[in-house]
Amino acid sequence: MTKSRVAAWLAVLALAVGLASCASLPSMDGVGDTPVAQKTPTVATGKGRMDKKKAADLLARRWAKATPDMKALAVLEEAATGVPLVAGNKVTLLFDGPATMREMMAAASNAKTSINLETYIFDQDEIGLQFANVLIDKQKQGVTVNVLYDSVGTFGTPKEFFERMQQAGIAMVAFNPVNPAARVGKWELNNRDHRKLMVVDGKVAFTGGINISSTYANSSFFRSKRRPDATIDSKKVGWRDTHIKIEGPAVATLQYHFIDAWVNQDAGELPEREYFPALAPVGDKIVRVLATDPERESEIYKSLMLAIQESKKSVHITAAYFVPDRQFVDALSAAARRGVDVRLVLPGVTDHGLVFHAGRAFYDELLKNGVKIHQLQVAILHAKTAVIDGTWSTVGSANIDRRSFLHNYELNVVVLDAGFGADMESAFSEDMRDSKEITLEQWRDRPWSDRIKEWTARLTEYWI
Repeated sequence: MTKSRVAAWLAVLALAVGLASCASLPSMDGVGDTPVAQKTPTVATGKGRMDKKKAADLLARRWAKATPDMKALAVLEEAATGVPLVAGNKVTLLFDGPATMREMMAAASNAKTSINLETYIFDQDEIGLQFANVLIDKQKQGVTVNVLYDSVGTFGTPKEFFERMQQAGIAMVAFNPVNPAARVGKWELNNRDHRKLMVVDGKVAFTGGINISSTYANSSFFRSKRRPDATIDSKKVGWRDTHIKIEGPAVATLQYHFIDAWVNQDAGELPEREYFPALAPVGDKIVRVLATDPERESEIYKSLMLAIQESKKSVHITAAYFVPDRQFVDALSAAARRGVDVRLVLPGVTDHGLVFHAGRAFYDELLKNGVKIHQLQVAILHAKTAVIDGTWSTVGSANIDRRSFLHNYELNVVVLDAGFGADMESAFSEDMRDSKEITLEQWRDRPWSDRIKEWTARLTEYWI
């Protein structure tokens, strides 16, 4: 998010403050008390839900080398979210913008029937124009292309950019328009579509934290042999982010959430296509797809809180925008006090000063309770990921703040797999390598002017 985009965002939010609901995050008291000894998590496949015995056998094979608490956490998470597991998937981690854009454009270029794209930011810049050209070319070739873009996230994008795609035959919908006259009777400016999702032919999907923008054109130093030093201009280094590519039965769930968001915008029916082809298993990853909106019960928040509360060994979180509520701070602190290795990789530099200072207001308490805080240097952190006990992982669009958990439309994928968890741990270790750990003593020596900024920002962020 650029400075100009932040300014636009704050400007429209100034109008929305009066519209913001007084909703609060759900209490987690007693959520982890569900008896789990004899229960088996519900598992879905491309042919429907497995019977309990087959599901139990599958999970026993897949989780044989994982922590014995994996099944218990899966049962608790299902009870809290109401969302089943989906088996038989291949999940590929994608790091930073360049690699992700290459994979997404390649998949779109190979589309045969349909491309459904949902994004928060779609900029008219080098990357945005390249992506738009791919979509236009596919539409001309007979592929059905549908694009759902957030009207606040694209506030600075010229309308002509979207009109060009529409004139080429692409179905375009602006999510919750800024102009109240654009959708009479349903003006929901405070509720934004922050999801990043692309589904191609109903068979492959991409989701995570990466928008369509040249902001991501420069990669961070992640997995680079060249190490950053003090002379490097952070603005030239790029953004550190994470996306995933999914193949297998879970793609149908992601496709459903795109269509549901489209229909709920009163955008009419999608052009007819086979959006739900038969999907055979293509891998061994078991996932849970969590798509939240202001009308739901904060399932992404619940799943993350449960995983922290049930953690036994480690809680490793990478958070671009970190403004936790009281329950979240207490859960992290309690885990650290019981001996869990709790580490956070948070921004050292940021594109969003308000959230940056608001999140830092909690550092003193977290550090005092044994939580380790590492600030990523010389790159803008935009990833929203976590890996807990090396087996429970999440990648998605949701930030750790009230806006994501209460007001936005968000999408996270939970992967319950030790192999995938090992890849996530490897990525986390690399992020720590490029980070600076903050000690309690260092933190308490910071200037009083910074403390005032932190608490002022925290109060402001709470209300919007």
